[in-house]
Amino acid sequence: MRSASPLLSTRTSHSCLPHPIVAPPISPSSSLPRLFRPSLFPSPNSLSGRYKLHACHKNLFSCGAHQVTALMDLSNQPLEFNRNLYSHVEPYSSGFLKVSKIHTLYWEQSGNPHGHPVVFLHGGPGSGTSPSNRRFFNPEFYRIILFDQRGSGRSTPHACLEENTTWDLVDDIEKLREHLEIPEWQVFGGSWGSTLALVYSQLHPEKVTGIILRGIFMLRKKELDWFYEGGAAAIFPDAWEPFRDFIPEEERDNFIVAYNKRLNSADMDVQAKAAKIWTTWEMMTANLIQSEENIKRGEDDTFSLAFARIENHYFLNKGFLPSNSYILENVDKIRHIKAVIVQGRYDVCCPMMSAWDLHKAWPEAEFKVVADAGHSASEVGIAAELVAANEKFKYVLSNGGA
Repeated sequence: MRSASPLLSTRTSHSCLPHPIVAPPISPSSSLPRLFRPSLFPSPNSLSGRYKLHACHKNLFSCGAHQVTALMDLSNQPLEFNRNLYSHVEPYSSGFLKVSKIHTLYWEQSGNPHGHPVVFLHGGPGSGTSPSNRRFFNPEFYRIILFDQRGSGRSTPHACLEENTTWDLVDDIEKLREHLEIPEWQVFGGSWGSTLALVYSQLHPEKVTGIILRGIFMLRKKELDWFYEGGAAAIFPDAWEPFRDFIPEEERDNFIVAYNKRLNSADMDVQAKAAKIWTTWEMMTANLIQSEENIKRGEDDTFSLAFARIENHYFLNKGFLPSNSYILENVDKIRHIKAVIVQGRYDVCCPMMSAWDLHKAWPEAEFKVVADAGHSASEVGIAAELVAANEKFKYVLSNGGA
């Protein structure tokens, strides 16, 4: 779950709310990190076509897209990789990209401008990015791209539901890649971000060099029913009851529908209250040990409004996917791409049944279960596995599989 920017006002009955106040784009820094392996990644502007790796002649990668493929089984490597989050870094560039007549996306780049590109896909949907998201990646090796999805964070209009579907977001990722002149990139996503990462990669596998996923969510009916129709309530009854009791008894046969009615009310006070309750329910269940700091985010009017409205909008529409098992049905399209799946054993928001189903359908992907963690990427064990996964990919790309 990610933080968002302050909202200027919420007093409107429109589905697209007023733009938040945003900071101007950050100017490039005068001192940038040293490249980890200078010879591997020339300046993007100097390339004609795709990046070329030294390993291509060894057939360890497909030179057309140089995916980190199953030819290199990193899970069997007798190597120790860094598992600690990297120090905070500031963006060296940022901006806003107009992706439709309605929507403009905030984006930023940090790390090495000539490094291996990686795009971070945030959760929610509706949560936006935060500075801490940059810390999963070695800033000397990676060119780190973050962006706020439609209606989220610093993107505008805030909390807007119009022209906001999974397919719009997939198109936005491609527009951003082209805007930044990136031939191909590594894809990193957790929770809803894992959903978006999988769908994007299945539609554009030739643009993906590797995939790292956390807290698998595939928007199937059984996953939504688990969290919004009483399954998770068996573990968090104290958190569930305020969420349940906000809805009259006669409407409790479908909580997603009931909240949708209130999150789209013409009464902005009703919207705000429903958003806080919806968001607090998720914040209270996101960690193995409840985080008071995380729970307080439900009280943030700006964050909760975008988070609840957009999330509910996607869940009501089953992610706009054409079938209940769409992602599993299309795994063959990405089977050749090297991937790591990280899953907390006690994840209540996105229970392990989904990661397990994906693992069975895609056994080539490395599967890491964190025994003492829930859902949040900030939990120690999950953060460690995510950093290590990026380090493994860095190792292969730097050493040509040596």
